[in-house]
Amino acid sequence: MSYEGLLAERIGYSGHGGTAIEAYYARPLGAGPFPGVVVIHHMPGWDEWTREVAHKFALHGYATVAPHLYSRSGPGSPDDVAARARAAGGVPDDQVMGDVAASIAFIREQPAANGKVGVIGFCSGGRHTYLAACALDGIDAAVDCWGGAVIVDDPNAIPEAMRKNWATPPIERTASMKAPLLGIFGNDDRSPTPDQVNRTEEVLKQHGKNYEFHRYDGAGHGFFATDRPGYRPEQAVDAWGKVFDFFGRYLSAGAR
Repeated sequence: MSYEGLLAERIGYSGHGGTAIEAYYARPLGAGPFPGVVVIHHMPGWDEWTREVAHKFALHGYATVAPHLYSRSGPGSPDDVAARARAAGGVPDDQVMGDVAASIAFIREQPAANGKVGVIGFCSGGRHTYLAACALDGIDAAVDCWGGAVIVDDPNAIPEAMRKNWATPPIERTASMKAPLLGIFGNDDRSPTPDQVNRTEEVLKQHGKNYEFHRYDGAGHGFFATDRPGYRPEQAVDAWGKVFDFFGRYLSAGAR
């Protein structure tokens, strides 16, 4: 029987514009080679559940890094830091893309990397994942978990500061999508609504993109999060299986 173990720690590297950011890095112990995953955290911030997601991927054989997108908002608890970030309208899209690109490069530079990197994001991170799949090179597979505001039906419903940070609705960049996309959604969600998910799928079809969407009855926003009331274990177990199957197909050493 082969040895199993993992190492997880808080690290730092240069993000967008050369600014030092924090990240959480979890990887299997052993020679590898291991595929990589970048976890883009949800709007509530770089919290304990984000670290649990990194652990989960590491236990499944993925070297995983979760960049702290709110690093520039100062120290404090995840709730306090996230509150400061939200008060500033969130994080500019170009800054997030720079931090994600730096995270992809970090994973690929590791001695045990197999050269394949996937990106997964939740909530606002799902939106960022969709955008990254369109804007960045070097992503081999992307997973959008209930990303809101991929489609924006009423811009005036979004706070002005946030609108300034969002360059353009990600749906408008679909033609440039380079990575295969998996979408995970709850049919009780209000952002994105089932109608918005359907319209996103239509645009992906129009542009001939490689994608698959899975929708779950009885689940709303954030139904993977074990520390929140919206957690739905039955739906989450099935959906996690879809995630690992998808990454398994596209991130193995011989995948194309």
